[in-house]
Amino acid sequence: GAAGAALTELPEADRETGLLVVGGGPGGYAAAFRAADLGLEVTLVERRSRLGGVCLNVGCIPSKALLHAAALLDQAASFADHGIRFGRPRIDLEQLAAWKEDVVARLTRGLAQMAERRGVRVLQGEATFEHPHRVRVRNDEGERTVAFHQAIVAAGSRPLLLENMPADDPRLWTSDDALRLATLPRRLLVIGGGVIGLEMAQVYAALGSRVTVVELTDGLLPGVDRDLVRPLQKRLQLRLEAIATSTRVSSVQPLKRALRVTTVGPEGDRRGEYDAVLVAVGRRPNGDRLGLAEIGVHVDARGFVQVDPQRRTSLPHLFAIGDLAGPPMLAHKATHEGKVAAEVAAGLPSRYEPRCVPAIAYTDPEVAWVGLTEEEARRQQIRYERGTVPWAASGRALGMDRPEGMTKALFEPDSRRLLGVGIVGAHAGDLISEAALAIEMGADAADLALTVHPHPTLSETLALAAELVEGTATDLLPPGSRRRKP
Repeated sequence: GAAGAALTELPEADRETGLLVVGGGPGGYAAAFRAADLGLEVTLVERRSRLGGVCLNVGCIPSKALLHAAALLDQAASFADHGIRFGRPRIDLEQLAAWKEDVVARLTRGLAQMAERRGVRVLQGEATFEHPHRVRVRNDEGERTVAFHQAIVAAGSRPLLLENMPADDPRLWTSDDALRLATLPRRLLVIGGGVIGLEMAQVYAALGSRVTVVELTDGLLPGVDRDLVRPLQKRLQLRLEAIATSTRVSSVQPLKRALRVTTVGPEGDRRGEYDAVLVAVGRRPNGDRLGLAEIGVHVDARGFVQVDPQRRTSLPHLFAIGDLAGPPMLAHKATHEGKVAAEVAAGLPSRYEPRCVPAIAYTDPEVAWVGLTEEEARRQQIRYERGTVPWAASGRALGMDRPEGMTKALFEPDSRRLLGVGIVGAHAGDLISEAALAIEMGADAADLALTVHPHPTLSETLALAAELVEGTATDLLPPGSRRRKP
């Protein structure tokens, strides 16, 4: 049944369900499983042959597996200067791709088992809304209709493509193509210096490709604190063939043996030939591909669906979550939204109102941030106090031969409440969760400084940042302090 919602007389269809979930990614399967646990009858429609969406199949999980492999190659090479030398690595691309696929398959099999044990009916196919209470699901075997009392739309997003690109040229890649690891190009051009572009650039550079990155804006990772980006860019400049910012691609000309690319930047027009070109300029939500506007759901020009804190759309029985429901377009944000939508559908008083959502670039070094950034504070004229800890002062970082990192924490001047944290360095993505919890709990500098952190660890740099603001730091001189003469 449709617990928590008034039952509606449904239109004719091949089958009926209490709750329909469209999209089987992290948001969609979380919504379906939570709703089933709350007693709703759930049908989940996923266009791929297995659950997990973009994240598990061609996104978060396979990219992190390959980034781990790339990091191993870099670590092995970097320790030659410290007395540990390995032979030149031999890379079996086919075996590496098979291992990556095995990681994905293990996770997707687990999702299928959980769906079955929870009684969630899974349909494979593309869903299109043709009525406020009915979708048409198409796959290679035909089509069928499903009527529903409530629906949660979690259909995700797709890679943005640039205009004037050669059509159907297998050498022109999206991130999906790059993650297949079908071939190792001698020279690779990455268009876009955001998270996806830089992650893939590092993977292919570590595997042996000569990689060039071009970015339209004046810096890598647009919108991210420049202090955090600086150590990453310095390391990338040692590993990539070239990095060109404030540069756009004006044309891509297919030749027999390569793609000839013309770029326009501060130094004028430049041409280069590449075996493959990866377009990683962002993603567009799929709100414009589902027939939502035709049934009365408000979808804006960019493809985002407007929702309220309960994730309801302009049709109260229909919810939207994840990439469709607005930025940030992150899997963990979608998961939390999916649970909220499922709980509201079941009649619970749930709302999606986080204080912060952490973001991570799984580059090397990793870059992670949560809450207010220093650039946002300046732009919005928000007063703050800052505690900055260079990892050159961290025994753990030095012992890992990774002293380039940094932890930066921003606090409200009067209350000393934590406003935001940025971390660049090894395992920054794992470290940022403590900062997110602290912001959610309303912690202040004393809370962080007086929490005993284990030593030697990278996590203690957050406590040290708070101690700097509190004036209790001993490992570093507090800002503005002067050494006394003995």
